[in-house]
Parts: sequence; structure tokens; C-alpha cells
Amino acid sequence: MPTLPDFRLETYFSRWEFAARYHLTASDAQTMTLTELLALADDDGRERWETLSLGYTETYGLPALREAIAATHTGVAPEDVLCFAGAEEGLYLAMRTLLEPGDHVVVVTPNYQAAETIPLSICEVTGVALRPEDGWALDVDELERQLRPNTRLVSVNFPNNPTGAVPDRETWTRLVRLCEDRGVLLFSDEVYRGLEAGPALPQAADLSPAALSLNVMSKAYGLPGLRIGWIACRDREILSRLERAKHYTSICNSAPAEVLALIAVRARQRILDRNRAIIADNLPRFDAFFARFPDLFDWAPPRGGCVCFPRYLGADGVEAMCTELVEQCGVLLLPASIYGSRLTPTPPDRFRIGVGRHAPDEALAVWASWLESRR
Repeated sequence: MPTLPDFRLETYFSRWEFAARYHLTASDAQTMTLTELLALADDDGRERWETLSLGYTETYGLPALREAIAATHTGVAPEDVLCFAGAEEGLYLAMRTLLEPGDHVVVVTPNYQAAETIPLSICEVTGVALRPEDGWALDVDELERQLRPNTRLVSVNFPNNPTGAVPDRETWTRLVRLCEDRGVLLFSDEVYRGLEAGPALPQAADLSPAALSLNVMSKAYGLPGLRIGWIACRDREILSRLERAKHYTSICNSAPAEVLALIAVRARQRILDRNRAIIADNLPRFDAFFARFPDLFDWAPPRGGCVCFPRYLGADGVEAMCTELVEQCGVLLLPASIYGSRLTPTPPDRFRIGVGRHAPDEALAVWASWLESRR
């Protein structure tokens, strides 16, 4: 396999994520303690936790967990769910298993880097950029123009990281139908589903047997320490191929993590309600911050998820602003270069900010004081 490039986001985080005092670009919702999560357990979940045996687990995942995940869908059975050690393993194995050198892939940008670098290590890839001038809208007409006779897969992520974009239901349904009609697999990264400002879109795997829906405990649930993700797909031959590929990576998931994930999925509504409430409480704080500096920022809140991609208008440029801010004040943001793409231009004046963690006030105050001192 060709060597993959450095993962820019993870390389940047390895330097700053735990060294910076204020993590103002977090991509996950506010997490909870083990005690808080266990307090949400039903009787079955509590008994599973207290009597847990630390042996190997089933490669497909704990049956009760797969059943709980399937219950979050409208057209998916437990047999249509395969669990992974996080979303990245599912993404990686799907691309490595389903793609061949003669294939072509269309990837929506900006994106989580692995969504394009893994396919690029295998076959030809074309990018279709979300339109910042139109609220990061998805242009399905442009995506259709990029399809080829050998297009094997279209990869999308909604709610989008880093922009917070969510297409309207008509656009989403049209995309799903387009892929199905053209015999193209739709790989749909749905890790922020449940944190929308409005109604959630239907999950791709519910709408089409030619779609794979990727999800994880990390983002909307705010439980990245569990390292549990999954793919739902009604094509069981695809799932069987992915299961066999998993034999070469994690083999099976952590038994404690699966039971804790089961508790979380069963308590899904309470957890997502809590996390949406945190975001709703935070957004006026961010509105007020950016309103203080209209000459420096062009800001709009996310339509879904807990990250968005504001514009920085300062003469020093976003890269310098982000670097000096974290070095001098310990406030961590992600500059546009982290989301650079080989497929389409990335607006160079953007940065990712997270709005899903408790109490951003001190970080915003430090940032504001720093900006004032530079006027």
C-alpha cells in the first residue's frame, strides 16, 4: 500500500490538544464521566456492566449493541450493522475493501482528511466543494457531472466537519437516489447526526441498499473514549467483506466499551438532548463574541454538529492568528491549512471552532483580550 501522508489534524493535535489551556476547536460534544453514563443504564445494561467478562467479543459487535443501533434506524436490521474500533477504522476498511485501482471516487470537500487521502492511495478521486458563498450548500448537479462510468463510490459527511453544513431534505434525497440509480455506493459519514439545529436527515442506509451509514460514539454522543463506531448497510455481502477485513485490524472491540456504548445508545435521546442544550446555551456566547469584532470575523453558527468554519478577515491572515493565539494565550483553533485538499481549493481565510463544550466564556474572554491588545 502506498504510504499515506501525515494526518494534518492529528499531527497538529498531537502538539496542542492537551498542551493548550483552552481547547476551543473541539470536534466532540461535552463528554461525561463513567459515573454519569452508568447512571443512565437500564437494569439490563447495569447487570451487563457488573457481570462483564473480559474475554474476546464477536467481530460484528455485541448483539445487543447492534440491536440498539438498528433501533435508531427505520429500515436497518441488527444483521445490517457492523461495529468497529471507532469511525476511522470503519472508514479505512471500507475504502480499502470496496475500492480497486481502476475505480473512481467522488468526495465532497472540505472533509475529514482520511475521506480523501485513503481513496487517493488506491484510485482516481474527484472533489466536489461545498459552496461557502451559499452557506456551504451541496451542488448535486456538479456532483452528477463528476460521475464517470467507473465511479464506484461517493463520499459525503453531513452534518459536515468542519463547516457545520446540512443539506435540505430535497437535496439529500436527490443525492441518495442519484447514487442508487447510477449504481454507485454512497458512503455517508453521519457522526454528527442528532445535533442538528432542525430536523435530522434520514440516514442514508435507511433510504438505499446502496448506501453505508457511518456513525460513532465520539461526536454527537460526546464519548470518544469508548472508541466504538459502526457501519450500517443493508448489503450484507458488503458487511461480510468488511468483517473479514476487520480480522486484520482490531479483530473485535473492547468488551467494556461495547457495554458502555450499549448503555449510551439506549439512552440516546437523553444524551443528545443534553448535548443540543449545551450547544444552544453556547451559541449566544459565540454570537456576542463575534459581534464585538465585525471587522475581523464573518461568523455563522453550524446548522448541525458542534463545529463550524468562520472566516477571519484580519490582515495578518488566519494561519498567523491561530499560531500566535495558541502560542501566546493557549487558545487552540484549527486554521484552514489543516483542511487543505488535493481535490479542490480550500478557502484560506477560515478556521474551525467548536461550540459543544461546557463553559467557553473564559477562553473567549482570553481571545477577546488578545485581539484588543493587537488593535
